[in-house]
Order: sequence, then structure tokens, then C-alpha cells
Amino acid sequence: MVHVEGTSTARFEPVRAALAAHLESGEELGASIAVDVDGVMEVDLWGGHADEARTVPWHQDTLVNLWSTTKTLSSLAALVLVDRGALDLYRPVAHYWPEFATQGKQDIEVRHVLAHTSGLSGWQQPFTMDDLYDWPTASARLAAQAPWWEPGSASGYHVQTQGQLVGELVRRVSGRTLTEFVDTEIARPSLADVQIGARQADWPRIAELVAPAQLSGIPAGLDPEGIFIKTLLGSPARDEHVDTPQWRRAELGAVNGHGNARGMARALSVISRRGQVNGLRLISEETVDKVLDVQADGVDLFLGVPVRWGIGFALADARTMPHMPTGRVCFWVGRGGSIVMMDLDRRVTFSYTMNRLGDGILGSERTHDYIRHVYEVLDSTAC
Repeated sequence: MVHVEGTSTARFEPVRAALAAHLESGEELGASIAVDVDGVMEVDLWGGHADEARTVPWHQDTLVNLWSTTKTLSSLAALVLVDRGALDLYRPVAHYWPEFATQGKQDIEVRHVLAHTSGLSGWQQPFTMDDLYDWPTASARLAAQAPWWEPGSASGYHVQTQGQLVGELVRRVSGRTLTEFVDTEIARPSLADVQIGARQADWPRIAELVAPAQLSGIPAGLDPEGIFIKTLLGSPARDEHVDTPQWRRAELGAVNGHGNARGMARALSVISRRGQVNGLRLISEETVDKVLDVQADGVDLFLGVPVRWGIGFALADARTMPHMPTGRVCFWVGRGGSIVMMDLDRRVTFSYTMNRLGDGILGSERTHDYIRHVYEVLDSTAC
């Protein structure tokens, strides 16, 4: 059996065994798992390799690109500003970003951006990676385009635009970039090794992402004017862009966060622990409660599966992901299976990051297996 590094309390040995089994089978290349229980890191495990050639071990401080799990950091940044009164969830985005009030977008509210209901799930074509890497261009293009459906009426996952929209709001009201804000107001207070983009000094400890083969072209039979195709084509970042200098330097608040399970669990435990982290109060309990306010509940126009969206996070729903616990639970996932999940009832934060991307719309089979093991332990040892 492959040796797994790190620590876990006795009751969580099944989680260690599950990680070891996936590493042994080769399904997992390198990975980390963390479970924070009310401020106590009961699971802090890692193992495998940081590169496909298996020459570099996955270390305690190995980082990996998080893909869409990055959105949890951006949403938390927005919530911090909501808590401080700098952002109002029910005010129009244009109140903070006047150029946004064009093409019928004058009534789109901040909450619509955080709940993927703004109608701006992708950039209007043509839109390139060079455009995405240029912050003023990417923001101006969203400000100039019309929504693709009636804002607030349904969710359509904002695959890559949400980070731009939230990041522009953060810039407008705080005077700092999203990268700077996450670093100073979230990562440092929570002692979390997470960042949006990646400091060049940290590049040597970033694991290589290994992606499954992608389909070439657009599957036949899909409406080219439908939300799925427009969003897909209007979200230009692909696997081949990751691990490049341009990507690591870019401020892409929806897709290029870097961290590991320990760092994500520390940062997002502020939700599970009702606003407190590392002995500090980062946000109020009232602001945490806003996360659970349902904004959309139905088949997502892009994902094609039922999702209940709260403010900035999806809410637990057995229709969305298997083995998801009941109760006041919010979460989000990244391409390939990374996840951070916050359980407010149990005050538990679970995170998993890896470098071999799995299949699945929301989480991979490995993601679901780890969730199952974590909650089997929690349920069997509950007081």
C-alpha cells in the first residue's frame, strides 16, 4: 500500500485508507485531503507525486491549480465586503460599476452575479485568451454586452466570467485587486496557503496538472445559440493554458486559484464556524446566514443538472452530488474533482485537491468516495 503522509485522528483512518487506495490504483497521481472540525484539523493528509513522470513527491506545501474551486475564495472576498457594508447584495452592480448599466443590465444586482443568475455566463465572441489575460478588456467587454437570459430568472453557471464580475466589484469598492484582497483579508488572517494567480517564488512547488483527453469540436446536435454552447465558447481557458507563466500571473478569480486542501479548509472554515477563523472574527453570523439564502433552484442552464444556488455557493442537494449530507451545507467544486465543502450544522470543513483530473460534471468518483468516507466517520462518531 502507498504511504500517505500527514496526520489524521484515529476515527478518520478510513479517509487515510481511501486516499492510499486511490494512490495505489493509479487513479490518483498526487492529492491532499483536509477535514477541519470546529477549528481542529483532524485530517491533514497528502501523498503521491506532483508530476506525471512521478519524479517529484507531493509535499506538505505542494500547491495545485484549483480551477473552479477558486470561486469559493472570490465569493468569500465579496462576503467580507458585504459584511463591512461596502457591497450591498440587493443593489445593482451598476451602482458600483456605472459602465455596467448598458444593454438591459441596469437592474442586475450583486446577488445575481454571486448566484450565477446575471445572464452573463460567458463573453460574447470573439473573445480570446489574450483578452482574458487583460483585465480592463475583459471587464469592459462584459460591461458592454447584453445578458443571455432574463437576469434573476434562472442560473447558468458563470464558468469563467464570475471571477471577472466579482473581481471588478472588489476593485471598485476596495481599491485593491482581487488577488491582493484575498491575500490580505482572507489568506493571511486565516493562515491559509492560498492565492489567486501564483507568486513567482511559489512556482517551483506547484504540481503539474494531468488532464483527461478532451473532445475536439462541438458535439453534434447542440443549439449553437443555446446557453451551453455560447457559455462554452465564451469561456476560453482550457487545460493547455494551465502551468504557463501567463496563467500563473493572471488574476482569474473563477479558475486560477492555487492552494491545497489544508489551505482551502483553513480559509473556508470561516463559513462553517459562523464567521470565525484562527481566533478572529472575519465576518458576522448574519453575513454567513446570507450564503444559505436560495437564489435559484432548478436545472442550471449550463451544467444541465439541478443546482440550488445560495449567495456565492451551491447548497447541499442530493440531486446535485451523491453522498452529500443534509442540513446547512454549502460547497463548490473545480474541474477534475477538487472541492471545498462547509457544513454549518457540524462546524466541519472538508477539502480535497489533486493533480490528476477526473471525469464528472460536479466532482469525480474520487471526490464522491472521499465525501462518503468523511461522513460515514462523522455520522458513526456523532454524540
